[in-house]
Amino acid sequence: MAYRHGKAVGEVTSENISGMLADPETFIWLGLWQPDNDYLRHIQQEFNLHDLAIEDALTAHQRPKIEQYGDTFFIVAHTAQKIRDRIEYGETHLFYGKNFLITVRHGASSSYAQVREHAEQCPEQLARGPGYALYCVLDFIVDNYLSIVGEFSSKFEEIESQMFKTEFNQKAVRQVYHLRRHLLSLRNAAVPMQDICGQLLHHDGLLPKQLRDYMRDVQDHAHQVIMQTDDMREMLTNATHVNLALVSVHQNEVVQRLAGWGAILALPTVVFSLYGMNFKDMPELDTSWGYPLTIGITVVGCLWLYLKLRRAGWL
Repeated sequence: MAYRHGKAVGEVTSENISGMLADPETFIWLGLWQPDNDYLRHIQQEFNLHDLAIEDALTAHQRPKIEQYGDTFFIVAHTAQKIRDRIEYGETHLFYGKNFLITVRHGASSSYAQVREHAEQCPEQLARGPGYALYCVLDFIVDNYLSIVGEFSSKFEEIESQMFKTEFNQKAVRQVYHLRRHLLSLRNAAVPMQDICGQLLHHDGLLPKQLRDYMRDVQDHAHQVIMQTDDMREMLTNATHVNLALVSVHQNEVVQRLAGWGAILALPTVVFSLYGMNFKDMPELDTSWGYPLTIGITVVGCLWLYLKLRRAGWL
C-alpha cells in the first residue's frame, strides 16, 4: 500500500513500485509472509536492498538485531503468539528506509493487517512517514509479549499454590520447568527489542522527533516484559526450593515419628525377649507378683518414654 500525506493512495503492484518510490512525498508499506527466493530478489531490486539482509530474510532463524546498510536499516525481531493453548515463536524481518517499510514474517506471527488499519486511523501520525508504521509494528510485537506474560502470571499463581504443599507433586514440577522455559524464551525476545528501540532513539535522523516518545514507550514495555519474566522465573525457583524443603521437613517428621515409636516398642521387646531365654534360675518366675510387676514396669517405662519423646516433638 502506498501512502501520501497520511492517507492511502492505493495498492502497489510489483510493476509500479519504482514509480511510487520516485515521489518523495509517498512511502510504501509492504507486508510479506515467507516469500520465495524469486519474489524477494525482485523486491530487492526495486527497493535497492543489500544482499546480506536479503539472505537473512530468506533463511530466517536469525538473532534479533538491527543493522544499517547505507540508508536502509534491517531489523530482526522475534515474535510470540498463542496458538491452541501453546506459545509459538516466529520472526519478523523489517527493512526500513526513508520512504518504505517492508515486513517479512516467518513462522508463528499474527498478520499486521490490523496494525495497518490502526495506523490508517491516525493520518496525522502516518503523515510523518514510515517511522510511524515501524513504531506500530514494533509496538504490536511487544504488546503480544505483554499479553502472554499476563497469561503466564495466572498460570504462575496456580502452580505456586500447588508448590506450597508437603507432598511432592511431579506434575507441578514439570509445569514449573515448562513455564520457566517459556519465560526465558520470551525474555530472550524482549531484551534485544529493548536494545533495538534504544538504537532507533539515539540514531540521529532515523526517526522524526515527534515519534521518539512513541518508540520510548515501546522500549518501556519491553523493559516491563523483562522485569516481569525475571521476577516470575526467580519466584518459580524459590517456590521449587520451598516445595523441596517442605517435602524434606515432612519426611523428617515421619522418620522422627517412626524412630520414636521404634524406641517405645524396643523397651517391651527387650523385656519380653529376656523372659524368652528360658533360663532355669529366674527368681521372679516363682513369685505371684513377678508377672504383674514386670508388666507394670514395662508399661510405666513405655509411658515415660512416650511423654519424653512427645515433649521433644518427635511424636
